[in-house]
Amino acid sequence: MDERTRVRLDVAYDGTAFSGWAAQPGRRTVAGVLAEALDLVLGAGVAAGLTVAGRTDAGVHASGQVCHLDLPVDVWRAHEGRLLRRLARLLPTDVRVRAMGAVPASFDARFSATFRRYEYRVTDAPWGADPLRRHETLAWPRALDLDRLAAAAAGLVGEHDFAAYCRRKENATTLREVTRLDWRRDADGILVATVQADAFCQAMVRSLVGAMLVAGDGRRPVRWPADLLTRRERASEVTVAPAHGLTLVAVGYPDDPAEYARRAEATRRLRVPADS
Repeated sequence: MDERTRVRLDVAYDGTAFSGWAAQPGRRTVAGVLAEALDLVLGAGVAAGLTVAGRTDAGVHASGQVCHLDLPVDVWRAHEGRLLRRLARLLPTDVRVRAMGAVPASFDARFSATFRRYEYRVTDAPWGADPLRRHETLAWPRALDLDRLAAAAAGLVGEHDFAAYCRRKENATTLREVTRLDWRRDADGILVATVQADAFCQAMVRSLVGAMLVAGDGRRPVRWPADLLTRRERASEVTVAPAHGLTLVAVGYPDDPAEYARRAEATRRLRVPADS
């Protein structure tokens, strides 16, 4: 077998016109578009094992997505200095590879990750979302109270069983550790939720946001989102917030590359069957 180089790619995309990250027959996906561009530059099937840190759903954006792939050593050497610019010319304007570089073979974009961080943007302005930001900002029809949102968020931080907020997969755990969950109101009036965890199950972030928003506008008590953590199956009362307000902004990895394999092994034991 040819010696191969593992390459990390840092990717950003506007998810509006994508059916999510994962390749799907007959649908436009980020992985599909990226693989097609790589095939055009390198040759069909030369780039192998495209693996992503978090498989975002349809309509979800990313500014800090990470993936990896494997290339024959001679191919990487031949293209290393120009591959980024060649991809920039071939890729559609709603997806960009912002950086790439060789990493140890032990690096796994998915399993070596220590956290994923998302942001969700909401406006409660009576006139709605700014037309130039409408694809990444949810327009909420009621006034939102920052203190109520903060109180609702505080009860969700920590390690919990988030079954009430997850679309359950067979044999997959819904136990997660949320290490950060807070809200801010920016100078332009936009409310931004920052949510960080070791990993998320499907639709978890948008479900959390949906629960916090109805507490933030006063229709539910601020303790309601945390009270749902006692459930052991999905709470039908929770409305999943629309995808377009959500952006994956960062994925974290061990500072010491020697820890990549150890982290990946520990994550596989905990998470397989896999989630995002």
